[in-house]
Amino acid sequence: MAKSALVTGATGLLGRQVFITFKSAGFQVVGTGFTRANPPIIRKINLLDSAEISSVLEEVKPDVVVHCAANRYPDKCDANPDEAKNINVEASKLLAHATSSKNVLLIYISTDYVFPGKPGDAPYEADSTPEPKNLYGQTKLDGERAILEATETSGLGVVLRVPVLYGKAEESKESAVNVLMDVMWKSQDKDSRTKIDDWAKRYPTNIEDVARVCVDTATKYLAGEQQHRLPRILQFSSEDQFTKYEICALFAEIMGLSLDGMVADKAGNDPNASVQRPYDTHLTNQALKDIGISIATQDFKAWWSVAV
Repeated sequence: MAKSALVTGATGLLGRQVFITFKSAGFQVVGTGFTRANPPIIRKINLLDSAEISSVLEEVKPDVVVHCAANRYPDKCDANPDEAKNINVEASKLLAHATSSKNVLLIYISTDYVFPGKPGDAPYEADSTPEPKNLYGQTKLDGERAILEATETSGLGVVLRVPVLYGKAEESKESAVNVLMDVMWKSQDKDSRTKIDDWAKRYPTNIEDVARVCVDTATKYLAGEQQHRLPRILQFSSEDQFTKYEICALFAEIMGLSLDGMVADKAGNDPNASVQRPYDTHLTNQALKDIGISIATQDFKAWWSVAV
């Protein structure tokens, strides 16, 4: 009998791909959303309503839930802290209690921003000490802790940390990488002097690769033989390293555009800015390697060379 999966945030950049990849892997898949839900394909559910969570779990009876729903924009989290805490922490806690009570595996998508990213600190292991620099990272860390605490007895909660993501998007703004393509076009305007960060190191990772890791993780953890001996925190990242300016330079090369209208900003964080970004939060893939899950990733330049 085919396994079943429930994907929250299935209308978002990663959630859509996770939905597709689980379906391709032979799972029976149901997605959930809220503002962009499209019933009956994507069910509308309020993840802050425990009764709604319980109802959909009872109806779908998933073997695994992949929790992609989140507020993942640092500036938006800072502007609306209560909203960020609700979706990133409280909804995650409610979902974890519900899945644990029904013996359902929960995979929680987290972020490299749980780490401080100080120069010289990276790469970070799965058991490195988190110390977020901004509210977004803190809410995702609090979400991790809520998941792990709620599933401590069942052992059915897994955290998967990932870095900045890219891939096929409905809108460029869905990805902090994809949106740089728009920035490149804007910089072609006459007299443009577009400043772009050339300080912080980023490791853009394709959503197709992350979705495949989610499937592989679910498959291994659902096998059950060594479930309680498997790690509860995993990390997955490409080794491709770029600053935002270097990504723009690559886009310019691929598209034959000029970089004359773009200015490399090497100053780093403005100390007076409300949202501070880490310098380098490179994640190691060791925990995944240790349990035999492939850490292969697509080549960033090769993917974009075809995509554009």
